[in-house]
Order: sequence, then C-alpha cells, then structure tokens
Amino acid sequence: MSTPLYQLKAEFFKTLGHPARIRVLELLSEREHAVSEMLPEVGIEPAHLSQQLAVLRRANLVRTRKEGSTVHYSLTSPHVAELLRVARTILSGVLAGQAGLLADLRAAQEETGPSRQGLS
Repeated sequence: MSTPLYQLKAEFFKTLGHPARIRVLELLSEREHAVSEMLPEVGIEPAHLSQQLAVLRRANLVRTRKEGSTVHYSLTSPHVAELLRVARTILSGVLAGQAGLLADLRAAQEETGPSRQGLS
C-alpha cells in the first residue's frame, strides 16, 4: 500500500520546518550559492549548515555542483522558490489581519478607557 499524499505533504512540510533551511532556500531562490557565501547569511555554525544542507539534499530540494574544492548549491526546481513566495503572501495577509485586529482592540480600549477595564 502506498503512502497517502497528505502524509507525504506533512513530511515535506516538516522538512521545511527549520528556520535555517528556509533561509537557505530563500538564498537559493535568488541564485546558486557556495556554502561559504551562505554561512554569514544563515548565521549558523558551518557544521550545522552542513547538516541542514544534507536534510535538503535528502529531500531532493537542492542539488550540488563542485568546482574545485568549492561546493555550490542550487534549487532542484523553481517551484520551491514559488512555494516560498506563496508562503510570504499568505503570511502577509495573516499579519495584516492581525494588525487590523490589534488596531481594533486598541481603538476599543481607548473608547472605554482604562478605568472601565479595571486597568487603572
């Protein structure tokens, strides 16, 4: 029996569920990068970056190209960059909604005043 698609999707999103991996994928969405170029941008120890890159390689999200002693990484598919753009759009909408809710709550608080809410 094959694995249900929803389970495969869940495993895929678990792979994306680390800030360093997301940052790496964002960088690679722009262009190919050498590991040394990514280190200052991702802000983690070299060994940790290597581990995160290995996770992304095993998930088939990135590929490597060796040039001399330098290893370059790139995305295996432009759809990864597209997914990150869609996630940004969704988050922008969520955060805008939360900002609107916060503004409404602050406006309501100003209307009632702190003494009515027991905050004096």
